[in-house]
Amino acid sequence: MTGFVGAIVEAWDELRIHKVRVLLALVGVAVAVTAITAVTAAVTMLSQGMAEQNERWNGRDTTLTAWSTGMSGGLQDAAEVDAAVDAVAERYDISYHTVESWAQLSVHGATGYGPEIVVVDPDYGTILRRQVEDGRWFTEHDPERLAPVLVVNQAFLDSYAGGADVASRPTVTLQGATPVTASVIGRLPVEHAQEGPRAFLLFDHAARWFPDAVTADSYRFWVPPESADELAAVLDRDLAAAGVPVSVEPPFDDGFALDSAARWVVLGVGGFALLLGGLGLLNIALVTVRYRIREIGIRRSFGATGGRVFFGVMMESVVATTVAGVVGVVVAVALVKSIPVEAVFGVALQDKPPFPLSAALTGLASAVGIGALAGLIPAVYAVRVRPIDAIRY
Repeated sequence: MTGFVGAIVEAWDELRIHKVRVLLALVGVAVAVTAITAVTAAVTMLSQGMAEQNERWNGRDTTLTAWSTGMSGGLQDAAEVDAAVDAVAERYDISYHTVESWAQLSVHGATGYGPEIVVVDPDYGTILRRQVEDGRWFTEHDPERLAPVLVVNQAFLDSYAGGADVASRPTVTLQGATPVTASVIGRLPVEHAQEGPRAFLLFDHAARWFPDAVTADSYRFWVPPESADELAAVLDRDLAAAGVPVSVEPPFDDGFALDSAARWVVLGVGGFALLLGGLGLLNIALVTVRYRIREIGIRRSFGATGGRVFFGVMMESVVATTVAGVVGVVVAVALVKSIPVEAVFGVALQDKPPFPLSAALTGLASAVGIGALAGLIPAVYAVRVRPIDAIRY
């Protein structure tokens, strides 16, 4: 252990002596390590962003979708269908499930076709990662309210609430057999520039006040990955037996991911830059060994073994590239942390991953590896020199 520490200290002292010679080569190594580490980490974070973007449209990665195929089995209205679905979900201990339907409702003051009103359960926000910019999403206590509540977009507020802020608790009148006043409790972020008025209404509220205007068109079930295929089959069977004719589809997978070819191209460029930095360090190490050839001969004559000389010369390159690797990793962390994820995807990540340790280890391993390769030839050269010839050099 003492010999190992001594070799490292000696290598560091030699680097301090020849710091001007190795500086440019180490800059290249540090830049290459930064590129490799940053690309590896950025791919992880951007993949998470793409996954969340996809889940906002299709549900979580193991979300089963049940589409209605028509009313039969004695169930007369949407409330009976919803109760039957809730019973089946409870039977299989499915923690998150929601209805998804569209209500034929209008809002007082609407012109033309009126707003899009989506009927959901509180779990809809969890399954499809709905975030609000102001206010809040529905909770499990909201169905018990004596008046309906809405989560809307900005276009809805501009059209039917005079652009009021959610904090002022604006209200709108939902038209039906009996008009009902609904309160706005949350505002969704803008998804695209041309989106029209849109509102989310709880199914329990819609079934209570507008039973003739709501249907149970589809359901989503967020299930554990290991039991997704099995639950898809039993849900289809049990819902049909309960009088809910549906077609249960497996989890949606569009295969959308970062282009692996582009990722490997960037990593290849970083690896090539790392190799160039290693070659520069190799040339400098060879020149340094030639300058130190007399010193090496004297050390060999006083009993220094070939292994000690080999290890000492190689460690000079390894220590140098390790320092450059640490600098490169630190710079990569700063760069990746500054990626404007909100600007790229329009919304903040709900499950923002930490900087991946694997990326930092990959960068450091690359730096140590190129240092070992760059120090191998000079170390072999130093060992093969005969002590008597080195002293006469």
